[in-house]
Amino acid sequence: QVQLVESGGGLVQAGGSLRLSCTASGTIFSLSAMDWYRQAPGKQRELVALTRTGGTTIYADAVKGRFTISRDNAKNTVYLQMNSLKPEDTAVYYCYARQSLHIYWGQGTQVTVSS
Repeated sequence: QVQLVESGGGLVQAGGSLRLSCTASGTIFSLSAMDWYRQAPGKQRELVALTRTGGTTIYADAVKGRFTISRDNAKNTVYLQMNSLKPEDTAVYYCYARQSLHIYWGQGTQVTVSS
């Protein structure tokens, strides 16, 4: 089993920045994926950014150029640096990880951007 714990959410004004962290613990041998998703009120959960063990990163069009995903494999941690935040970025942000055929989700962290 793998547990994911997110941190770093909060309230920020438009144009501000936040850095989210997600640390995996438990029985870890190879996390092939560590990604960030978000879910705004009344909307479906959507991919924000993904990273793979080979170094590939992909971003949703809505966050390209503003968000940066990075990963520290030694710490089993993935980060999401969010700059130039907009009110439409307001959502619960979830960490996602995959190990072999198993997927795991964090509990989510709230990000609120005021205008």
